[in-house]
Amino acid sequence: MRIIRGLHNLRSGHRGCVATIGNFDGVHLGHQAVFQHLRERAAEFGLPTTVITFEPQPQEFFMPDKAPARLTRLREKLQVMRQCGIDRVMLLEFNARLAAMSADAFIERLLVEGLGVRFLYVGDDFRFGKGREGDIHALERAGRAHGFEVASMETFAVGRERVSSTRIRQALTEGDLETARRLLGRPYRICGRVAHGDERGRTIGFPTANIDLHRRVSPLRGVFAVRVYGLGDEPLPGVANIGTRPTVSGDTRYLLEVHLFDFDRRIYGAHVEVEFRRKLRDEQRFDSFEALRQQIEHDAQAARACLGVPAPLRATGQNSKE
Repeated sequence: MRIIRGLHNLRSGHRGCVATIGNFDGVHLGHQAVFQHLRERAAEFGLPTTVITFEPQPQEFFMPDKAPARLTRLREKLQVMRQCGIDRVMLLEFNARLAAMSADAFIERLLVEGLGVRFLYVGDDFRFGKGREGDIHALERAGRAHGFEVASMETFAVGRERVSSTRIRQALTEGDLETARRLLGRPYRICGRVAHGDERGRTIGFPTANIDLHRRVSPLRGVFAVRVYGLGDEPLPGVANIGTRPTVSGDTRYLLEVHLFDFDRRIYGAHVEVEFRRKLRDEQRFDSFEALRQQIEHDAQAARACLGVPAPLRATGQNSKE
């Protein structure tokens, strides 16, 4: 899959494609259905598929403190798009210049001159251009003028439930991992690189891998049974806390900390994927580190039971990752 970063990197060889535009946060089953339809049209035209998306997402630019929690960071999004068989991603930096671009200029510079779009697939509520002046009707008029077809996405449902990023975000916030899995078409994962932490977990017998979330806020919060991918041929079981660590500090940054069971390798810098299997409890503040240690021991036992991992043969706390 080729990634084109910005309008300035468009070349003549990029002209001629079938395309869709959107945030595609989560790349859920509805998005995957769009990509499947796009691949079918691409085969009819004999042209590559192109997904046009934005980084940051528009709401994150206009309302950085009120934007909804990300389901997927850019790296995760691109990874799933690649798995869906997308040929190209047109990645537009959403900045003041793009926000000020008129709808007509957006169509002319990107769709007509830049990509030479032959077929465009968008949501019927898609808005674009300065002041959100452009809509699907403007695209249809441009299509008639420039020779490309425009179609609107149909609502995608699983059973009777409409699939949307908003609904998945709600399910994750409620700890309903099964609904999220059903609408995503896969278990929910967060990826990131293991970073140096303050090593407080080691002092109470539960060393943790600290993973940078690369997002302002997370849709998940609490303690979870998890499986971690990327550290070997098989996923590793563990227990994770995602939140602001109220017992440790008053910091409001979201952190993901994972204690891997019966594991003693140093993994600083490793890129991992954390798959959330079951929520065990909400995050809470404890009056002492001893109370926190006792609760983590209980959480670890619950996670082992959930994941089918036998109790350790040695005393808790003798394994060390960091």
